[in-house]
Amino acid sequence: MIKVLHFFKTYYPDSMGGIEQVIFQIAEGTQAHGIEPEVLYLSSRGAARNEPVANHLTHRAKLDLHVASTGFSLSAFKDFAELARKADIVHFHFPWPYMDLVHFATRLNKPTVVSYHSDIVKQKWLLKLYQPLMNRFFSSVDRVVASSPNYAAHSPVLTQFKDKVSIIPYGLDRSTYPKASAEKLAYWRQRLGERFFLFVGALRYYKGLDYLLEAARISGLPVVIMGGGFLEQQLRQQASDAGLSQVQFLGGLPDEDKVALLELCYAFTFPSHLRSESFGISLLEAAMYGKPLISCEMGSGTTFINLADQTGLVVPPRDAPALAQAMQRLWDDPAQAQAMGAAAQQRFEHVFTASAMANAYAELYRGLL
Repeated sequence: MIKVLHFFKTYYPDSMGGIEQVIFQIAEGTQAHGIEPEVLYLSSRGAARNEPVANHLTHRAKLDLHVASTGFSLSAFKDFAELARKADIVHFHFPWPYMDLVHFATRLNKPTVVSYHSDIVKQKWLLKLYQPLMNRFFSSVDRVVASSPNYAAHSPVLTQFKDKVSIIPYGLDRSTYPKASAEKLAYWRQRLGERFFLFVGALRYYKGLDYLLEAARISGLPVVIMGGGFLEQQLRQQASDAGLSQVQFLGGLPDEDKVALLELCYAFTFPSHLRSESFGISLLEAAMYGKPLISCEMGSGTTFINLADQTGLVVPPRDAPALAQAMQRLWDDPAQAQAMGAAAQQRFEHVFTASAMANAYAELYRGLL
């Protein structure tokens, strides 16, 4: 058994974002390869050890402070040192500057992997302060994993450390998703109608949702937005001011509802316009459910999932008229939309399964030992 300790700022059940989903799939999937995974994260619920999530153990350190999307904890230094001492490999998840401090302060001589989930895009002034520590951190770790060749080629950090970079695409396992009941499907079909464009995700600054609303205004096409977040009120207001009665905000919903919406939607729109969106897990989920995709080209993993004119349509970022045009094109050509959805599902099966990702990580771990 190879013991692997994952370390990230948050995890299930406290939060359910894309990175947490990836850690979960790696932890669950690598067990079939003789890996024993554990996860340490910070929590406002305080400290705890050995809590099971699915088939692996998690540990909480007490979250003391939150500054610029970075969680800090005094007790985590000790928690990390104790747990990492028992591990064969430490698996970090970047970006999280506090993690670099813990890595250097505990001085553990263990093989290290870093999954590089995103460049730091928003906090430019903090990045200037953090850069020396970050560069030292990447110099000191053994392997860095990017989720797509596109992101590795365009990231200023990854290009600097390219001799350490491996590419392992994110993967999902459809069997870990609930099945939508007939009642659930009937409820949403009745509420939303037969054909609509779907967006699923947290309503954050880099998701480009104001452009999606503008595209809905131009095209007049029905759009459903599932997810909560800081921008929800602002976006609802924008839709209401523009009189977008065909746009529906559903807020955050359980997984069964998400699955029902993915099964029912006509196509999936993903207007993220900044490199904070390094990949797009919900875009991948839509591919898994065989939906035609619309995304933006910004040198990130979104166009590694969505191949232009094969699995869907790709538009320039921050371009509402181009987005509206892409939506209209799919809307007017159901046969093409269906063919693109089938191609997206096929690409998912070939490149993005959880088992392929777990297999690649297990090989990487073994190589490090």
